[in-house]
Amino acid sequence: MTDPPPHDPAAVILELEKLRGAVEVGFARVDGALALLVQRSDQTDARLADHEARLDGIERARWPLPSLAALLAVAGLLLSLWQAASH
Repeated sequence: MTDPPPHDPAAVILELEKLRGAVEVGFARVDGALALLVQRSDQTDARLADHEARLDGIERARWPLPSLAALLAVAGLLLSLWQAASH
């Protein structure tokens, strides 16, 4: 089939239909890419929340260690002072 002359209304309609199809395909491609980006963003947010929770757990578990070390140091000092005073 041959294309109609460029000034023919049927040619304009045909070209508009081709343009519409190209735009729809482009929008579908962009929509798919955006859906993929949203999915990856949701996965990243979930991973970040998981890492934050794990880090909070590690920080909570670690806080008694310096306090225990300070208490043992004070207890050792008091014990050595008591032994020195008793001699």
